[in-house]
Amino acid sequence: MSRYKILNQHGINFVTITVVDWVDVFIRKSYKDIVIESLRYCQKEKGLVIYAFVIMSNHLHLVVEASDEKFPLSDVLRDFKKFTAKSILDQIKQGRKESRKKWMLERFVYRGNKTEKNQKLQLWKNDNHPMLLYTLPILMQKIRYIHANPVKAGMVVKAEHYLYSSASNYFLNTGILDVRIIESPSSWYGYVAGV
Repeated sequence: MSRYKILNQHGINFVTITVVDWVDVFIRKSYKDIVIESLRYCQKEKGLVIYAFVIMSNHLHLVVEASDEKFPLSDVLRDFKKFTAKSILDQIKQGRKESRKKWMLERFVYRGNKTEKNQKLQLWKNDNHPMLLYTLPILMQKIRYIHANPVKAGMVVKAEHYLYSSASNYFLNTGILDVRIIESPSSWYGYVAGV
């Protein structure tokens, strides 16, 4: 049982979804694209509102809200993780070009055997580390943090240059995934963009 709980199922939450053992799954574009397509599905079919996101090599951060009363955030995240885990693991198993296939599958089998449910394979850690964002300053701090991740990791010089992040939505008005932009004083933009 997770010690981290979503306190408000329909409030704006910051969540972190992490690959077990911090395995760098998302160095491959095809695996990141599965995440993007699944988030897009959750937006369209389950009322998931995304304010910010980033996909890093072994985890993703989201600022999200479940807008449809029929779909609490915990259910949306559970279904998202279940679908993406199956899709990514299937692709790893079938991947002829995946040089890390054997090693990754061994890690995922090992972690799956350690779960309460004794799963065959486990891709995601169980916890999402949710944090309810109840004030604008806290919300903006988390969005800045998300957008700064690829810059701090040395992946890009400017946040808006990283494709798998909402930073381009905020700075260039375009992105790989639609997000709801939080309007805020312009002073925070310079910090995020590293200008």
